[in-house]
Amino acid sequence: MEKIIEVQHLSKAYGNHEVLKDIDFSVNKGEVVCIIGSSGSGKSTLLRCINLLEKPCNGQIIYKGENILDDKHDVHAYRTKLGMVFQHFNLFNNHNVLTNCTVGQVKVLKRSKDKALEIAMKYLNVVGMEQYINAKPKQLSGGQKQRIAIARALSMEPDVLLFDEPTSALDPEMVGEVLKVMRELADSGLTMIVVTHEMEFAKEVSDRVVFMDNGVIEEQGNPEEIFNSPKQERTRKFLERTLK
Repeated sequence: MEKIIEVQHLSKAYGNHEVLKDIDFSVNKGEVVCIIGSSGSGKSTLLRCINLLEKPCNGQIIYKGENILDDKHDVHAYRTKLGMVFQHFNLFNNHNVLTNCTVGQVKVLKRSKDKALEIAMKYLNVVGMEQYINAKPKQLSGGQKQRIAIARALSMEPDVLLFDEPTSALDPEMVGEVLKVMRELADSGLTMIVVTHEMEFAKEVSDRVVFMDNGVIEEQGNPEEIFNSPKQERTRKFLERTLK
């Protein structure tokens, strides 16, 4: 299998507080990896280190065979290969839906406006939001905003899509519409790294589940192994609490 991203001996600290400790982690092309664990376990920090929103203290991040933490590496070019869907959408509130999905393509990828429009409409259609192109974010529900955020990330046509707890800011009735889109993306073969509290989604959709606790990867395996016969006591206790 082709490895797209490989993290080696990664650590991150804020002052004396070590958030990530010697993390080894990789993602293969077409794989859906769900990262689970309690709040404060380091899940979101790992995601933010992978796309360099946070700078790791030590270690390597290998992308297609090159360590992107080397000084010579073009960080901006690397970032265009990773889409990011945030917990709180991070849409441009002063722009309509269509502009939200085209501005990055034009400014960062230097696509023509016509090409950017064509690609944006393609992905707005994928997430079922093509009829809202003229709406501003404030006119949309949380679930709709998150679907726009997914379309925006997809419009950059990244190699990997990162999701940072994409449903945790949503009302319960809106969670389903976002998870449905994510399921369809997983089925389409998109490479996805998903930090999530949605255990059913992790169980049903992921190829691999990674359990983090206290800044380390305690255990990883396929959903069957992690949910039905976890090896580590910490994993067992976490799942007992969350699957009640």
